[in-house]
Amino acid sequence: MSPIAPHITAFLQQRLPIERGASGHTCDSYAYAFKLLFEFAGKYLKVAPSALKLEQIDAPLVLKFLNHLENGRGNKQTSRNTRLAAVKSFMHFMEYRTPAALDQIRRVLAIPMKKADSRLVRHLTLVELQSILSAPDPTTRDGIRDRAMMHLCFAAALRVSELVGVRLGDVTFQPSPCVLIRGKGRRERCLPLWKETVKSLRAWLAVRQLPGQPVLTPELFTNARGAAMSRSGFEYILCKHVESAAKRCSSLSQKRVSPHVLRHTAALFTLQATRDLRKVSLWLGHSSLQTTEIYTRADQSVKLEMLESAITPKLRSGRFKASDKLIASLRPHNFMRSQIPTTPNKQSI
Repeated sequence: MSPIAPHITAFLQQRLPIERGASGHTCDSYAYAFKLLFEFAGKYLKVAPSALKLEQIDAPLVLKFLNHLENGRGNKQTSRNTRLAAVKSFMHFMEYRTPAALDQIRRVLAIPMKKADSRLVRHLTLVELQSILSAPDPTTRDGIRDRAMMHLCFAAALRVSELVGVRLGDVTFQPSPCVLIRGKGRRERCLPLWKETVKSLRAWLAVRQLPGQPVLTPELFTNARGAAMSRSGFEYILCKHVESAAKRCSSLSQKRVSPHVLRHTAALFTLQATRDLRKVSLWLGHSSLQTTEIYTRADQSVKLEMLESAITPKLRSGRFKASDKLIASLRPHNFMRSQIPTTPNKQSI
């Protein structure tokens, strides 16, 4: 049996970044998928993850792992399909390295992707967004950093990976304030900044340097130890301020606010302001307009304009008349009236 550890190392360190030129985000996503897979396989097979063999990662095990993601971890179909795509990419890599396991590999590759529900995107109202942005304390260093992060995440409609990946050299204040974003699929875009965003970023840069502790990381936002802010770190900070804002805005307690909800909110605000789907797509860094069309289903203003401009067909007025006395007596209001007891008057008593 062939140990899987050297193969997965070659896949993540050579196949993806060198042979296929995958981005660091893709490599991290695939590595996390295999971390979940090997932890599940180790518990299910009762062996150490480092001792797993390639032949043990067969189609029945992968199917059990996918069911565990949905039922055990509560992942949606999209997350399930993302993990399966990582496994299939690795199996394609193994087709030529271990021809003896070709039949097993083909069975794993035959596992279909699951259709995902196309739901409306979650977003915030202007009052809810303002409550969240006002939650950090502007008199503390952490509050200044948190406010700058959340304001930039919303104003530029950033993915969380794009936000934590912004570097000091990517922000320019002269001649016009803008930020360079390295987006998904190696697509770069340059976005102008609002005055409020510039003000919050300048305030953060003024206190970014810790007293007596040099900050050597090139990333714009850092954690309490001076290292680059992680995705999970920003998600924790956002959830903390959402809980605080929910005390002033009760509707937030009914919503699950993630960094991507800020991105969806910015997209809808941009669509309502410009009425141009192409501009929204450019602002978000989408590769095609089909991806941006999800916001047209959530934006009611576009549909209301259609209703106002369309000619409503008229209906002929009239009232229904029962054709028989028995049918007329069976109307709900007549029946309910007969069931209500009458109150006797004083004279009858």
